Amino acid sequence: MAQTRIKRDDQVLVISGKDKGKRGTVVRVLKDEGRVVVEGVNMVTRHIKPRPGVAQTGIVLGEAPLSLSNVMLIDPETGKAGRTGQRVLEDGTKVRVVKSGKRS
Repeated sequence: MAQTRIKRDDQVLVISGKDKGKRGTVVRVLKDEGRVVVEGVNMVTRHIKPRPGVAQTGIVLGEAPLSLSNVMLIDPETGKAGRTGQRVLEDGTKVRVVKSGKRS
């Protein structure tokens, strides 16, 4: 089971693929597969046969999973994307931080 630094309801930026540059909210994280589903990104068309218990049938548009390596977390304070890391606070709790690309 892979550890992921992206969680549900995080804002992410797609950094490669056909939807490069798009931003969206993580709907689902598939930990075992190393993939995420992002709202409004990587849309695919599926043809669903009518069956009992299936509400929507016919041609349905929906999101497909993306690889975790193709998305970057967006810092909610600055709005910039970056790599993620952890910082230990004075009280001993760990928090996720977004590392900026620029060094000062």
